Amino acid sequence: MRIKALTRCLSAIMILCLLPFPANGLDFTLKIYGNANQDDTIDQQDIDCIEGIINGTVENNELADSNYDGKIDQMDITQIKSIMNGDESNLVIKDTANRTVSIKMPVERVIVPSGLTAEAFKVLKATDRIAGVSNAIHEKAYFFPELSDRPSVGDWKIEDYEAAISLDPDLVISYEKWPPISEAEKKLAHMEIPVIVLEFTDPALVTEELVKLSYILSTNGEEDRYLQWRSGYEKQILDFVANLGPDEIPRVFLETSFKGLNDLGTYGEGAKGSKVLELAGGSNIAGNFTEAYPHVDSEWILTEDPDVVIKYAYSSEIEWGWNSTETPEASIEEIYNRDAWESINAVKNKRVYLVSNELMTGLDSVVGYLYWVKLLHPEFPVNPSEAYEEYVTEFLGMEYPDLIFVYPEQ
Repeated sequence: MRIKALTRCLSAIMILCLLPFPANGLDFTLKIYGNANQDDTIDQQDIDCIEGIINGTVENNELADSNYDGKIDQMDITQIKSIMNGDESNLVIKDTANRTVSIKMPVERVIVPSGLTAEAFKVLKATDRIAGVSNAIHEKAYFFPELSDRPSVGDWKIEDYEAAISLDPDLVISYEKWPPISEAEKKLAHMEIPVIVLEFTDPALVTEELVKLSYILSTNGEEDRYLQWRSGYEKQILDFVANLGPDEIPRVFLETSFKGLNDLGTYGEGAKGSKVLELAGGSNIAGNFTEAYPHVDSEWILTEDPDVVIKYAYSSEIEWGWNSTETPEASIEEIYNRDAWESINAVKNKRVYLVSNELMTGLDSVVGYLYWVKLLHPEFPVNPSEAYEEYVTEFLGMEYPDLIFVYPEQ
């Protein structure tokens, strides 16, 4: 019994080291200048910290320079008070690309090409601030009906900079690499339009990004219920998986693409999908591949003999989810019928699943994690569908759709 308990303790420590989200809910540093004590908010404690720095009793740090003038003095306290009151004329942040950006306040008009970022605006009840979008958001009219009349600045990223400038934005929120943030910054610099990176793709960063966005939009407080909701489910996942023994961790093949039996895409070491699988109480059979997104062949999978197969379905293949079982059933059957796969444990035991990738990134990603835990461990005492309905109705203000997001469900 002691050995088993020790093994579970070591497993829990390993899970905490691999977590794609904070282990203690809101355990992050809000990267806004003025967050002098480097916690998750800006409040009286930051003023106390600044006073300590001025008096020499507290060590200085970069975020303490709230007005970003290179020195710590009473003006920094004045800036913090302005941020707390919501009447600051300027806000300096570090964005997701670790760039320091100064933003003139208030921010009323924002260009948002990313659907994940637009979803964050919905959670903050601030879609009225979105002045321009992308064609990709227009194509998701079922999800963003309120944005159907907003002008587009490109296909799924900023491409038409003249159109973007014509919208007279106070701020542009873009990707780090698509296009390179340096390109967007250069194209808009002559108009003094600030560009920041907030992507809502990394589960370890989404809560900090949401709180940061709430300060930028002066909607502080709108995010609180969501953060409590998310951290509650994250804790249930951590508590459940921490109590699993090594013999209770199934070996899983994550299929990200299929171009034939000689070319199957998957996740390797360091990929987010691999980290999430560890979090959900599974072991990635390709987890020792140093390449993040390796390709393997059928023979290798047959040799590895996974207990579970999870196949991704991307938004290019489906919209939000499936409106019947016909398409997902056909995908599952295709896997069952692959040459020699009848010998794989996952196929023999009917443990092959199809998951909509829409659930795996963004603010609803915790629902995707819940589904994965449930697929791997049917005894997990949480209903992921109910959690998703809570998110859609309570935080997006939408009717929960009659769609299939995971097939077959446990």
